[in-house]
Amino acid sequence: MTPLLEGVVAVVTGASRGAGKGIAVALGAEGATVYVTGRTLKEGDAPLPGTIAHTAEAVTQAGGRGIAVACDHALDTDVKALFDRVDREQGRLDILVNNATFLHDRLTDHGPFWEKPLELVDILYVGLRSAYVASWHAAPLMARHRNGLVAFTSSYGANCYMHGAAYGAQKAGVDKFAHDMAVDFKPFNVATVSIWMGMLRTARTRRAIDAAPEQYAGFWDIAETPEFTGHIIAALYRDPRRAEKSGQALIGAEAALEYGITDAGRQPPSQRAMLGGPVPAHPAVVG
Repeated sequence: MTPLLEGVVAVVTGASRGAGKGIAVALGAEGATVYVTGRTLKEGDAPLPGTIAHTAEAVTQAGGRGIAVACDHALDTDVKALFDRVDREQGRLDILVNNATFLHDRLTDHGPFWEKPLELVDILYVGLRSAYVASWHAAPLMARHRNGLVAFTSSYGANCYMHGAAYGAQKAGVDKFAHDMAVDFKPFNVATVSIWMGMLRTARTRRAIDAAPEQYAGFWDIAETPEFTGHIIAALYRDPRRAEKSGQALIGAEAALEYGITDAGRQPPSQRAMLGGPVPAHPAVVG
């Protein structure tokens, strides 16, 4: 059987570990060539396990082709070099997953934003601005071939209070990127979506649960694997009607139901009833 994404070229940013790694591996499992970016080159460089080389190897083992690229998404020169390399080596780009972000260790601390470190605002630099820069460089490659999907990883924090003002602004921001970039991409058959992920089964989440087991009791049982979102992105890319979803923020668990995607035999629940859902944007376009 031919892999569903054979010949497809993808870039997944922030893929040393966590959501980015899972998404990259899922795309690889469907046959894609995946460029994985990040700053962690060897174990021990970061407080959590994972490197871009290990992710690239996992992509290849899953059935695709993983290519590790050291890239600091706070540096525009690194980002330009990344997409220049993709263009030089592949001549095309079909999927961009904007996942790179900055998550401060004190993000989930209780208390008002001014009692937390000012550095939490850096999520607006690596997380929001960096997604714009990556999309800016990726856009000509996609527009040239009149094909592509740009996906942003987001969360329910785009619409409800979650982890404070900086986190919420970043998530709301990438949702707006998906909406507004869709307008510009429409003539070029490039779709943009923002995907609200639930709690993820990652090393970071495990650490948080272990630190406050009573607060997070039962959360691991309903958490999504990082690969879950990757398979949703693959399904969106393959969808012949993906243009109809372009510009939208989608709850991943709900999109999975539509596409018949399960997560290791489970069906992760939508948290819309408890945390709210995406707010539709007004259709007006002001040039």
